[in-house]
Amino acid sequence: MWGNTLLLALRAIRRNLMRSVLTTLGIVIGVAAVVTMVTVGQGATSAVKTQIESLGSNLLMVRPGQRMGPGSGGGGAPTFKMADVQAIASQIGGIAAVAPEVRSGVTVVAEGRNWSTSVAGTTNEYFQTNNWRLAAGRVFEPAELEAGAPVCVIGATVRRELFGRRDPDAVLGQPLRVKQFSCTVVGLLAGKGQAAMGMDQDDTVILPLATVQRRVTGSTRINTLLVSMNATSDAERVKAALTDLLRERRKLNAGDENNFNILDTQQVAETLSGTTRLLTSLLGAVAAVSLLVGGIGIMNIMLVSVTERTREIGLRLAIGAFEREVLAQFLVEAVVLAALGGLAGLMLATLASWAIAQLMSVPFLFNPGINLLAFAFSAAIGVVFGFVPARRAARLDPIEALRHE
Repeated sequence: MWGNTLLLALRAIRRNLMRSVLTTLGIVIGVAAVVTMVTVGQGATSAVKTQIESLGSNLLMVRPGQRMGPGSGGGGAPTFKMADVQAIASQIGGIAAVAPEVRSGVTVVAEGRNWSTSVAGTTNEYFQTNNWRLAAGRVFEPAELEAGAPVCVIGATVRRELFGRRDPDAVLGQPLRVKQFSCTVVGLLAGKGQAAMGMDQDDTVILPLATVQRRVTGSTRINTLLVSMNATSDAERVKAALTDLLRERRKLNAGDENNFNILDTQQVAETLSGTTRLLTSLLGAVAAVSLLVGGIGIMNIMLVSVTERTREIGLRLAIGAFEREVLAQFLVEAVVLAALGGLAGLMLATLASWAIAQLMSVPFLFNPGINLLAFAFSAAIGVVFGFVPARRAARLDPIEALRHE
């Protein structure tokens, strides 16, 4: 029975091919829009997580001032000292590494080229806290860190802008002028790309902390502490212990507010990912409205089809067809129309998602679950909106139907 019903449905669809194609356009557009939005949204969420994670593993960023972000600047809050770094490393459990950071914007010069970049003064722990890998060369030696030697490790962007396509081994040992002094390139960082806020992480020059303090900033102040936690550490416990230690070292009373702030990059990643998922859901819900419009289109065309085929329906009923068979025929037609539209929409969505992912530089993540769900929903649209025309056809009076002109 179902095989014959399906063949009858396909014949009816082929008989009015252009009308059938136009009828399914609403389903095609709806399925394509929903799947594309969700797929691209998942890719964007993955990209945000990757970019945040590139800042460092389980990283806590500690800065002076009561809040983080533009305009905070630390105000009159005291900065940090190397003694704070040593205290955190020795007194708080679950810490993998602690690195001080002093950053300043400068223009660097090499081989007749100049480039405006960011110079960071720090220790070797900085490479661990920020997940930096070396493409060539080495990090700083203990004697260089202690003496504030003029040596540096440069990022991929600085290397490209100043040394072009030269071989890494040829770049190592080259002089790089920073302000009024020259430093020797001892290491090259592997590329990371952009961070979540659009910042080029590779546009950096890293020097020993003492070098930057003496020759660039002229101050012993440390503006940022980077604290990397072990993978198994409880972030909340570590943050609480870190807060207590810093309050004690900064001599804050019980009623005083913290004059420092701690930013957990994992929380930032979760917040941004949650926001992206919410926007994806909203856009998907808006796109899903077109599926309902497509369903209404199917119901409209099926009602027209019932009217056009009234005599055919009356003849089938007159020679002994059951109401349920007529109901099944028209219901199957509606479901086939919706399912074909769903398949076409999935193919269109795959192509569109891939193209948009390339344009946005986010990963293309094919999700079988959302594709199957969209296809099932499109078929369900055919059932829901095809039932009324099918029931109307099944309940026709055979005598009146045969009289129909």
